[in-house]
Amino acid sequence: MIYQRVALIGLGLIASSMAHAIRRGGLAGEIIGTARSSETREIAREINLCDRITETATEAVQGADLVVLCVPVGAMGAVAQEIAPHLSEGCTVTDVGSVKKAVIEAVAPHLPEKVHFIPGHPLAGTEHSGPRSGFAELFDNRWNILVPTVGTPPEATDRLRKLWEGMGANVDQMDAEHHDLVLAVTSHCPHLIAYTMVGVADDLRRVTDSEVIKYSAAGFRDFTRIAASDPTMWRDVFLNNKEATLEILGRFTEELFALQRAIRTGDGQQLFDYFTHTRAIRRGIIEAGQDTAAPDFGRGPKR
Repeated sequence: MIYQRVALIGLGLIASSMAHAIRRGGLAGEIIGTARSSETREIAREINLCDRITETATEAVQGADLVVLCVPVGAMGAVAQEIAPHLSEGCTVTDVGSVKKAVIEAVAPHLPEKVHFIPGHPLAGTEHSGPRSGFAELFDNRWNILVPTVGTPPEATDRLRKLWEGMGANVDQMDAEHHDLVLAVTSHCPHLIAYTMVGVADDLRRVTDSEVIKYSAAGFRDFTRIAASDPTMWRDVFLNNKEATLEILGRFTEELFALQRAIRTGDGQQLFDYFTHTRAIRRGIIEAGQDTAAPDFGRGPKR
């Protein structure tokens, strides 16, 4: 057992998967959960997701030695302000948001000095959401990035690291700005491109809706899977990671123009060389154990 009492604020995919993974590993004495929505809380009670479900976040954090903020990035500052007076001395507060610099700026000013703030980001997920969507294996062999704030005792970071490793994750550390740039490349911009491609298909009136659905090849199917992700979460991600996202989108636009020019001029060699290089990157991802050729990998158990 690593923590005596863990409080999960927000009960979506990540929090529910954490609850299952913590139970699987026997990593906490008690798991407390809460959510803004009464419907979500009722579902969590029905499926016995946590040891106890509270009506408010302030109730949930009382006596907890680990508090995990699993709410959209745009809501974290308000939640931190709400729970701050009720946090136990020496407890650790972490989060699972896809952006780190904005989360630190929103949350850290509200937390008392007696609390350790260690932002985090598990690089795992599916297109599903809600308390029923979680499963214990979500974090297995996935990376979790920790971004300890200035003055955080190393032992507090090590303790949180052990929790994530106990849930099956690999753990790394980096500073907030670098995290946001890396994620703009690996997650945020790919999601934006997926949303855009699905939107283009919807707007292209020469292709009917029935044809888009009926003849979807693997590439478009994957775009639609990504674009099915929680719109509130992704709205907040882009609004809170503007600089890095816009930088990478600028680079993407330059690359896209170069490919357009190669197609227009019939430069097959440039296209071949470009696709060969990017294919090698895909092989590297598979060799690193972060994906496999199996088409449904990482999408969770069949429902």
